[in-house]
Amino acid sequence: MNQLLPVFGPRVPFSKPIQGGLRDGMTITVCGRVLPNADRMGFSLRHKTGIAFDCVACFDENEVVCNSCENGKWGHKERFTDMPFRRGQPFQVTICCSPHNYEVFVNGGLSHTYNHRYTKLQEIDVLEINGNVQLSFVQP
Repeated sequence: MNQLLPVFGPRVPFSKPIQGGLRDGMTITVCGRVLPNADRMGFSLRHKTGIAFDCVACFDENEVVCNSCENGKWGHKERFTDMPFRRGQPFQVTICCSPHNYEVFVNGGLSHTYNHRYTKLQEIDVLEINGNVQLSFVQP
């Protein structure tokens, strides 16, 4: 069970430490609304030397792009063309951390999975959200 306190109505860009880092079975929930003129919005799970999971909704390309960055070097982009977000519409994202991957649910349905490239989960200790989005609730 997630013991971290939720944040209501945070400003974007948003950054919050994940106390104790990620753990198997942990979930992160983000609720908000995509702005009507949005071109991008993204969620990142960071550690001290990079980004373990970067998930960006690219509205002009109508795709979600996921990647990782270690010591300033980006890996291979994984592209998902089934865009679950819509400009001007509310959303709920739940990121579930399993032993081998992240499962990303959007509005209750599984959108995509992303295999861990950085496996020291407890070192992943910051959630960041940016882009053209208005947040209403974040539970890191």
